[in-house]
Amino acid sequence: MIRKCKQHGYFRGDLCPECDDEGRYVLDDEREERLGRFVSGSLRHFPDDVGLEMDLQGWVDMDILCDIMKKRYKWGTMERLVSLVESDKKGRYEIDGSFIRARYGHSVEVDLVSDYPENDLPYLYYGVSQEEADMLLENGITPVRQCYVHLSTSLDKAMRAASIHTENPVIFEIDAVSAQENGIDIVVVNDDIVLAKSIPAEYISIKEFGE
Repeated sequence: MIRKCKQHGYFRGDLCPECDDEGRYVLDDEREERLGRFVSGSLRHFPDDVGLEMDLQGWVDMDILCDIMKKRYKWGTMERLVSLVESDKKGRYEIDGSFIRARYGHSVEVDLVSDYPENDLPYLYYGVSQEEADMLLENGITPVRQCYVHLSTSLDKAMRAASIHTENPVIFEIDAVSAQENGIDIVVVNDDIVLAKSIPAEYISIKEFGE
């Protein structure tokens, strides 16, 4: 459920987390999920298929996206699109003037390295299954279904992300300082996620091994 508090803007849930006001209804759970899937697919995976023109940094025109959205969902308004973005705790999307893009998760080729700030954390983390661990320790980490490797900013965040896919994840620690000193671009997209085109094996070690 997405609602709007007059004082604090869009939020998800029954009450504004800042002031406990119930706010104004904007979008129910079912429509939020449907709209979220459409926006994710359009901005990350198949912009051409829905008729969007995306620039090299992943930006598309919001008005055009909204027009396409309305053809699929008569209830799909600009406010509901904005509410989906501004209430998203994961920070998956961003709006700049009349343009919108996904911050991460692209399977289409985009250049995000030139737009986001350089990572300044000394270590980053990446969770894998036990079956994958040895291969990646030898060969390094490269994207599989996405165009960037998605690294976590903390051990706990990597553990949570990896636990979605495997019961006993192995958590790698990435020596980000050495990697960046040797020309590996690593950029920050939000508080949880940083991106790199690849991480060579020499910068990877095991931090925590699942039981």
